[in-house]
Amino acid sequence: MNKGTRYAIGAYISWGVLPIYWKWLHHVPALQLISHRILWSFFALVFFILLTHQWKKFRQAVSTPRVLRVYSAAALLIGINWLTYVWAVNAGHIVETSLGYFINPLLSVSMGVIFLHEHLRPRQWIPLGLAVSGVLYLTFAYGSLPWIALTLAVSFGLYGLVKKIAPLGSLFGLTLETGILIIPALCFLLYSDTTGSGAFLHTGISSDFLMIGAGLVTTIPLLMFASAAQRISLSLVGILQYISPTLQFLVGVIIYKEPFTHNQFIGYGIVWVALVLFAAEGYAAYRAKPVAAAGGKVQDLL
Repeated sequence: MNKGTRYAIGAYISWGVLPIYWKWLHHVPALQLISHRILWSFFALVFFILLTHQWKKFRQAVSTPRVLRVYSAAALLIGINWLTYVWAVNAGHIVETSLGYFINPLLSVSMGVIFLHEHLRPRQWIPLGLAVSGVLYLTFAYGSLPWIALTLAVSFGLYGLVKKIAPLGSLFGLTLETGILIIPALCFLLYSDTTGSGAFLHTGISSDFLMIGAGLVTTIPLLMFASAAQRISLSLVGILQYISPTLQFLVGVIIYKEPFTHNQFIGYGIVWVALVLFAAEGYAAYRAKPVAAAGGKVQDLL
């Protein structure tokens, strides 16, 4: 196993077990928790940029109006995604969050067709149709849309779409996104503290360290993924990405005993079959190319 594969597996495992980390902070309101994630992630990213002597390059890269417009949209989408995810985890919906990230690759392909006029290979329509069938089945079984899964999938899918046209790499991009969000995050944290509802410095030292650590659990997997993407093929990245939602699902069912009903099994099962077919078709198409392209630009996964 080469270094790139190890980095990728490490990043995906980290994202897969992340619900456990947020559960340790279940007593902190989700909006405060996301504000701390933004705050400490920004500080961690800036520290890394300074440590690697890239600050001047970063300042030059983010100084144009177009860059700021693109990353303002990305910041809004990733903020919605993070808030929904953390709230859902601490409200006991880890299983449904995993469904969102199972659906996401298929939704991203659909967005490519709709917005970027990309063309699907004929056999790719089959898993897409199955995934839609699975979501519709869950909708009729529950009597309502699985809105948590769909919010996560749509927000992250749109985030990937914005990043497709974004000019910066993952490190500079996330630094700018958290920098854009840091002012409202700081204002909200100060407001919470002045009204007596703030958690930081009021709920114990372990909670304080965990809130600060939210920056590291955000940035370290990202940097591992960025390193992996430079070393391994896109097809391997695509296959390994399913480690994360699989682990999230197992964490929800095994560790936190979230219910998994017969109807859920059928709906999720349809989506899982779609993913297997989708991954197999993509791998077969990749193997059929005369020259396999390794590395390349990969959509950021956060």
